[in-house]
Amino acid sequence: MFELRKARDRGHILEGLAVALSNVDEIIALIKAAPTPADAKRELMARTWRSTLVEEMLQRVSAASRPENLAAIYGLTSDGYRLSDVQAQAILELRLQRLTGLEQDKIVGEYRDVMDRIADLLDILATPARVTQIIQDELLAVKAQFADARRSEIITYTQDMSMEDFIAPEDVVVTMSHGGYVKAQKLDEYRAQKRGGRGKQAIATKEDDFVDNLFIANTHDYILCFSNKGRVYWLKVYEVPLGSRASRGKPIVNLLPLDAEEKINAILPVKEFREDRFVFFATSAGTVKKTALSEFGNPRKSGIIAISLDEEDFLIGVALTDGQHDVMLFSDEGKAVRFDENDVRSMGRAARGVRGMNLSKGGKVIALLVAEDESQSVLTATQNGYGKRTPIAEYTRHGRGSQGMIAIQTSKRNGKVVAATLVKDEDEIMLIGTSGVLIRTRIKEIRAMGRSTQGVTLMNMDQGETLAGLSRIAESSEDENEQGTLV
Repeated sequence: MFELRKARDRGHILEGLAVALSNVDEIIALIKAAPTPADAKRELMARTWRSTLVEEMLQRVSAASRPENLAAIYGLTSDGYRLSDVQAQAILELRLQRLTGLEQDKIVGEYRDVMDRIADLLDILATPARVTQIIQDELLAVKAQFADARRSEIITYTQDMSMEDFIAPEDVVVTMSHGGYVKAQKLDEYRAQKRGGRGKQAIATKEDDFVDNLFIANTHDYILCFSNKGRVYWLKVYEVPLGSRASRGKPIVNLLPLDAEEKINAILPVKEFREDRFVFFATSAGTVKKTALSEFGNPRKSGIIAISLDEEDFLIGVALTDGQHDVMLFSDEGKAVRFDENDVRSMGRAARGVRGMNLSKGGKVIALLVAEDESQSVLTATQNGYGKRTPIAEYTRHGRGSQGMIAIQTSKRNGKVVAATLVKDEDEIMLIGTSGVLIRTRIKEIRAMGRSTQGVTLMNMDQGETLAGLSRIAESSEDENEQGTLV
């Protein structure tokens, strides 16, 4: 049908030209007398014309040669031949050189060929046997043309595809706020907004929230998420929602299948589960455990037990170590113990652990720190808003399982210890009151003091209010170098 439609359209044009050649003198005179081409076109279409050649050809193919959408007023009628708009335009565009005898013969010859082609196509469509024969001939021709041996080898290869296979490996900045909102941001975008002058926050937080975890990870890396109930959950970095600077992110509890009253209180980015790396655990009851990182190398969406906990005990901290550092535990009684992490042998995931700190009745461990740099200080804070920073060198090493040494006096003025963290002079901390009040403070504004002192006022507490905790801010509000905290 496609070829028939093309043949009919071409035959219609040639038919008009054949009519013009049969009346060439009259048509030339009409065109010369017309004021404009539009007038000439109207005159050509208004008259009827005679052409013995066209009439003979049309008797052979009857009305089957007419284009499908041609109006009935055009073509051969009892009064003569009426030119259509397309035919009249083709006559006006006809070059004078085609009026020579040889060129006229070419037009007439092509017209006869097209009419014969139309008649043949109509016969093919009306004869199923001819259609079948044409298909057979064409297939045999293809077979003869491409009968040589296959040059490309076809190999059956099947492989299970996962979402990760479609994720491009690239470094991103992952931020998690104190309130548990997590997001990822492209590294180049983060650095671009950090250059020159005052920086921009990497995450838009609520007034009672701030960023306390920030790290660079590859989209194919893992994030180990440890809950207060001693379970660990896996998250691929690419599963963390990608956001802009202005976005807050998504609550991490919505990304993991947590139980009721279960919350994430520690996250560790992991590129590979190496045999020479360890995960160090500490619970509120003073139990510690060290487990090879490779023990966590088989991810499960539903999570697995990372440490077995006694009733009413809960996980307070997790750290990634290499077996070459000291571990520090702080209790709410103002005591601290520092010991070599190798005092704790490596155990399996289901193990309960060993005694890390000896507590008096009612005492609890509130912080786990890994002493990596002797230039750091330990910032301790008490529930009545007092605190101090003490050089880490003042905390001498003892064996695990002892009551430890005094970290800060827990007098009536101070109250119990609520937080301890490692800081440097350029750091900032956020103090959090039980009423929801937040105070941001620079570490260099807090005077360094000895272990046995009571400390200074960190935050003035209102009547009935206490200090709930403090956290080192992972992202400074001002740039102190070209790449902020990513250096």
